[in-house]
Amino acid sequence: MPNNTGPFSAEYEQQRLQALASYQILDTPEEMAFDDIAEVASIICDAPIAVINFIDSDRQWFKSEKGLGVRETPLDISICKHAILQPGLFIVPDTEQDSRFANNPLVTGEPHLRFYAGALLESSDGYPLGTLCVLDYQPRELTERQRFALQALANQVMAHMELMQAHREQAKLIRELKITRNRLAEHAAEDPLTGLLNRRAFEQRLHQELALIQSGTPPATLIMIDLDHFKKVNDTHGHQAGDEILVSFTELFRKAFRQSDVLGRWGGEEFLGMLPMTSMEKAQCAIRRLHQLLATTPMLETASPPLHITVSIGVCSLTAYSDFDECLQRVDDLLYQAKEAGRNRTVCESQEPTSP
Repeated sequence: MPNNTGPFSAEYEQQRLQALASYQILDTPEEMAFDDIAEVASIICDAPIAVINFIDSDRQWFKSEKGLGVRETPLDISICKHAILQPGLFIVPDTEQDSRFANNPLVTGEPHLRFYAGALLESSDGYPLGTLCVLDYQPRELTERQRFALQALANQVMAHMELMQAHREQAKLIRELKITRNRLAEHAAEDPLTGLLNRRAFEQRLHQELALIQSGTPPATLIMIDLDHFKKVNDTHGHQAGDEILVSFTELFRKAFRQSDVLGRWGGEEFLGMLPMTSMEKAQCAIRRLHQLLATTPMLETASPPLHITVSIGVCSLTAYSDFDECLQRVDDLLYQAKEAGRNRTVCESQEPTSP
């Protein structure tokens, strides 16, 4: 704390203002909890004016006031700016007899303040923020019981502010916790290598889509993709190269389909795509884009010559009559037909295998 004979140093004043700002009290609306304390201070001290105020950088701002009629005053006429220079109570029995205040406009003019008593409002780390003060139009003193009560009420002001601050911090922690939980949930739903939905998350999303379709949403399309001869790629180039290929394929997979489409890694080299509100014809357009991208994009540029891959694809519709297990079995059968027909082709339900 600075000494009591002069103003705070510039560095200390900056720290004090930061402490005041941390309570987020300035320019907040009137609150009954503070108004009640000011009212009780006025009654106990038998004073017509009671104020809960805070000393800002260039003003004295009142959180609550009784009998004054304003919410702030310039700092240069503040009596409370002197009160925060010392701990405990600051009492001026007669302002006209005190050289510091005899020429103060609040003393020489309206409202002609003659008596002041202020109890320090001090932050938890010891910074003086303002006062709970009572004022009168006549010179006077406070009894010992009134002095004790005024300081006790000031302590209650700070206790309430500490509680408000704790509630804000708790609310912030809860918000951060929710964000963290959402992120963890997202990661739990992701395939760690590709960033696509994992099998469990895709199944959940498929259940949701089937429920929507049964409630009247337009049909969707389900596709299953298998990277052709992927085991041979792993055996030839190694599993690290295989992982690189899976990541490269994922980029093309995303590029060929819409952001609204649900893409997942089913396991190993198998992938699933669900295209909401999409006809078989529109789904085939996206599948052709994927085949074209694969034909022109090397999956492993370090290989010599650059390595390209092909895929086999099964496609089925999701309608109001689709069953979860049945549609997964159906699309898997269609994929098997594409592989049996020579791979690097797509088989849609009720259609013959087609090459890209």
